[in-house]
Amino acid sequence: MKHYLHSFFSPNSIALLGASERASSIGRTVHQNLTSNAFAGPIYLINPNHDVLFEQPCFHSIMDVKQPVELAIIAAPAAVVTKLMDECGKCGVKAVIILTAGFGEGNDSGKRLQESVSHVARRYNIRFIGPNCLGLIRPNSGLNATFHSGKVDTGSIALISQSGALCTSILDWAKSRNIGFSAVVSIGGAADVHFGELLDYLTFDPQTKSILLYIEGINHARSFISELKRASRVKPVLVMKVGRHSQGSTAAQTHTGVISGEDDVFNAVLRQAGVVRGYRVYDLFVAATVLSTNKRLQGENLVIVTNGGGPGAIAADRASDLDLNLLPLSKHSKQQLNEVLPSNWSQDNPIDIIGDAPPQRYKQALSICLADKDIDGIVIILSPQAMTQPLEVAKLIIEAAKESAKMIICCFMGGAQVQQSRALLEKNHIPSYDTPEAAMEAFSYLVNFTRNQKLLLQAPEPLQKEVKVNIEGSKMVIENALSEGRTVLTELESMAILNAYHIPTTRAGLARDATEAVMLAESIGYPVVMKVYSKEITHKSDVGGVRLGISNAEAVKAAYQDIFVAVSKHYPDSEISGVTVESMYTKKNSRELLVGIANDKVFGPVITFGAGGTAVEIMGDREIAIPPLNKTLAQELMIHTRISKMLGKFRQLPACNISAIEHVLLRLSEMACELPWIKELDINPLVVDEENAIALDARIVVAHNAQIGRYTHMAIHPYPVELVTTEVLKSGDVLQIRPIRPEDATIERNFVNGLSAEAKYFRFMQNIKELPQSMLVRFTQIDYDLEMALIAVVGTDSEEREIGVARYVTNIDKTSCEFAVVVADEWHRKGIAMRLMKALIDSARTEGLVSMEGMVLAENKAMLAFCHQLGFDVEQDKLDPSLCNVVKYLRE
Repeated sequence: MKHYLHSFFSPNSIALLGASERASSIGRTVHQNLTSNAFAGPIYLINPNHDVLFEQPCFHSIMDVKQPVELAIIAAPAAVVTKLMDECGKCGVKAVIILTAGFGEGNDSGKRLQESVSHVARRYNIRFIGPNCLGLIRPNSGLNATFHSGKVDTGSIALISQSGALCTSILDWAKSRNIGFSAVVSIGGAADVHFGELLDYLTFDPQTKSILLYIEGINHARSFISELKRASRVKPVLVMKVGRHSQGSTAAQTHTGVISGEDDVFNAVLRQAGVVRGYRVYDLFVAATVLSTNKRLQGENLVIVTNGGGPGAIAADRASDLDLNLLPLSKHSKQQLNEVLPSNWSQDNPIDIIGDAPPQRYKQALSICLADKDIDGIVIILSPQAMTQPLEVAKLIIEAAKESAKMIICCFMGGAQVQQSRALLEKNHIPSYDTPEAAMEAFSYLVNFTRNQKLLLQAPEPLQKEVKVNIEGSKMVIENALSEGRTVLTELESMAILNAYHIPTTRAGLARDATEAVMLAESIGYPVVMKVYSKEITHKSDVGGVRLGISNAEAVKAAYQDIFVAVSKHYPDSEISGVTVESMYTKKNSRELLVGIANDKVFGPVITFGAGGTAVEIMGDREIAIPPLNKTLAQELMIHTRISKMLGKFRQLPACNISAIEHVLLRLSEMACELPWIKELDINPLVVDEENAIALDARIVVAHNAQIGRYTHMAIHPYPVELVTTEVLKSGDVLQIRPIRPEDATIERNFVNGLSAEAKYFRFMQNIKELPQSMLVRFTQIDYDLEMALIAVVGTDSEEREIGVARYVTNIDKTSCEFAVVVADEWHRKGIAMRLMKALIDSARTEGLVSMEGMVLAENKAMLAFCHQLGFDVEQDKLDPSLCNVVKYLRE
């Protein structure tokens, strides 16, 4: 089945609306690009003011073209674009590229124009790229639907850019370095087709081996993350994001009309999606070069081999900047190097083999490094000195690389003397750079890619089945506050929610007079902390509302009066309900942390972790992760902070209980998933010692939430544990039906490979021996918001076996879905397919879908009968009698 964006990348025919012969006009440049790049299909020129253009017939309207048009390109003034879109819709055009500027760009008239165009597009089910974009290029098929004036070579890199100007700069830069592209898409304002959809297409595009993204802002966060994760499981994805600082962010919003999220949140998104980030245009190609080799790291240990001390030192400095692990040489490797290198070699890493090094010396040093099992990557630096033979060295490196799986990166410094050597290395897929810094950066991208790919494999589930939390009680606390018109919970309310989620807190109670305060203190045990309790006062210490270290009854009475007097001076009209009395944490081995929930304006709730205490803003030690978390993601969140280095054994302090911190982070993750009313939550400090992690203070800000579905506030849909069911079959087998997970790749592959040839043919409508890797990724790395795959498994957790699967994928209209179901041959006629399909239909109905449809081979009589049994309408396809269309309406 063709992808719904196929018409943009491989159209059979094109109409150019706004064609022109006027010099320097967009219409003229686009026409020149379309006709000079060997596009095979017909090109129809549209301009109401001309009968002939470029010695070809020119139509006054696309409605005058009596032949089908698959792709329309609009290069006309903004004022007429809505009318042109309406005419495209009436002619049945389903794909449009709008090059025209003047839409949604920070002014009301532009926004109204964009809304008008989008409305027409929805009415006719038209998909469009733009507006305000450069267009699209597909070099391999001769399609250049842009106004870029240069030629673009065919290659294996796909580029998606929000900025047309930057896109042309990248293309010009790449041309000078003989870098080609599989596809180039400039999306401009991304009013319709967006990053997620283009990633979905390019992920399974056989011409594309790696994907580069230039991003100014994201306006479809969940789709973006889902497709980013799916793409990066199949091929390297490299991202450059502007708006890292407030000035850049403001500029980007003005330019594209989309919102830029906080940069540290965006970094967290990229890490968890297995993606590499660059900060310069050059970075994208450095990373693309090293990742396109398909060699991956088993570890992070790096050695440098150089024939010059200076370049080696530059490389080592850059390695330190990038926190790369320059491995000290083993005793054995040193002994071997001593046998083949001059006595004045550097004796460590970097390995300086001295300036007069001939090719054979490079070969010997490289062989020793490749044989060392502790070395994972090697950077070879060559400076063209009088006795150097760059081409011979390059040939030796190529031969060595063929025999080893280890990553070799080259830096042949200079110009004309090493140009031929670099070209030979690149031809043989060995990354080659002209500066030591670039070579180190290339290795760092490989390290980051490897780390992030490990995070990509994490697919956490909600944690309710591990720890039963009180969601309903928490909702009641929040709803009570909102009903009173309050958005900031009191400390006792905040602590109640933490307790509902099993986050340890200090013992506390509310005293409404001094006598009650003494009774509470005696019950809790001294020393205690006393704090003013008022629904109107948030920062208690700022108004004298906190007293610490109170150790007897007389002090309690005095503190009670002192708090009232101090607070009344600052807030004479505030309503003070009393004073909270809490046990005071007195252990000496603790460290103070800050953990919490924040809400990013693009990606929704995020989990924060960092150093706590009164100077938290000054310290600025904070990292972010996108929920839902699991233990691996929680650990990854911690290790990126400076405070994490103090959580282990430190001077006279014992190591902290890391598991206790993980427990708190996982509870916060679940809170972020299940309580969309929470906009901010700070636990500061969370004190942690060798035994426990305890919340001493908490502040929660809430707001009314108008979400439609359970997890619509989340950028990443949590694993839908509520769909898991278990039953015992008559055979005694325990059958579990559950949504598929990424880690099910092995049992999914074994299941498909074990199907009979007939079952495979009926399911895939073609003969396949085994499931291709790209299809396996697509089947297991799913977006639970847009699709569902329920698998039936038997056996234990350690030896699960998949025996059936039913899945649906939501169609572009977002109201219908396509389904498929298959059961292992030996499990036929045991009710497995019926159980799977009933669960799948219930899931689709819960998601609000209106209909479920599919295509069944007419010869598959058993499947057609099964569809009848489930209430599907069955009709033979009018265009292909070998197929039957089946549809079931999900609403009564």
